[in-house]
Amino acid sequence: MSNVFSDAPGALDAELAELINRLPKVELHVHLEGTLEPELAYRLAGRNGLALPFGSVEEIRAAYEFSDLQSFLDVYYAACSVLVTREDFRDLTLAYLARAHADGVRHVEPFFDPQTHTTRGIPIADVIDGILDGLAEGEHLYGITSGLILSFLRHLPVDSANATLAAAEPWLDRIVAVGLDSSEIGFPPEPFAGTFARARSLGLRAVAHAGEEGDASLVPRTIDALGVSRIDHGVRAADDPAVMQRLVDSGITLTACPISNVRLRVFPTMDRSTIRTLLAAGVAVTINSDDPAYFGGYIGDNYRAITAALGLTADDLHRLAANAIEGSFAAPERKQELTNELARAVCR
Repeated sequence: MSNVFSDAPGALDAELAELINRLPKVELHVHLEGTLEPELAYRLAGRNGLALPFGSVEEIRAAYEFSDLQSFLDVYYAACSVLVTREDFRDLTLAYLARAHADGVRHVEPFFDPQTHTTRGIPIADVIDGILDGLAEGEHLYGITSGLILSFLRHLPVDSANATLAAAEPWLDRIVAVGLDSSEIGFPPEPFAGTFARARSLGLRAVAHAGEEGDASLVPRTIDALGVSRIDHGVRAADDPAVMQRLVDSGITLTACPISNVRLRVFPTMDRSTIRTLLAAGVAVTINSDDPAYFGGYIGDNYRAITAALGLTADDLHRLAANAIEGSFAAPERKQELTNELARAVCR
């Protein structure tokens, strides 16, 4: 892989690096399937008697060089074939939480894509129960609270999304929101309006990917069609001042993923990211990792990379972390705990 940190104009200031380490982080945009490291993939393949189309861990990593979103998704969906049992999903989730704990993550709202697994014949109960097992164990071990988000794949028919929501109803008291991911181009949000309306009627929040591959106009279209509380990515909103103002006025949070944006050629280099523009406009933008096993950077890496590339300040870092707390679906008392912890971290 190319080094995303080479895009930074200078070394990261030591005091800022230490502040980043101290920040109590809330991660709002991470795909659990995208945390599948090659070593774990090989272990799960062996446990399940499966053969991967790679001869070694090094060959898998060499395949993680992408030209766009679709080239990434092709590898991503193939790797998911090793996830078969409830134990696999528990191990995947717990491995992510161990790594997140090392980065100071205190609350996480991860996505999972049940259709990626149910279309392979994996029972949805094994998927959800395995993830919930991992989240519960991770909270016990690391103190990381969580809220699970069920994402629909927009390249699959709407009927599949409706069936997935219906199948997940026994677990909806342990799921906080629905999401929409996969390829933006050619798969607009409007056909999923009914699915999202049904989810909201069941008490779920809504989030959706928009403004990564697609242009700024997809952001308000997604808000209008799906009734979302957050836009995942959304970095193209910076291309249209009116879209940014709508985000400010509505208080909708953006879950940006700087390293992912460079890996998938959304921006040619890190210093071309629009995060500073979004911050200056007052948009509630946050920092996240997306699919860190594939893009070579967990949340701490993303904070460090964007801070160095854009010359962010301590005040900027405080705002980014506070935006994530406020934009989360955590209970009010948990948000207050995290806000207090953040205040202590920035005042040291």
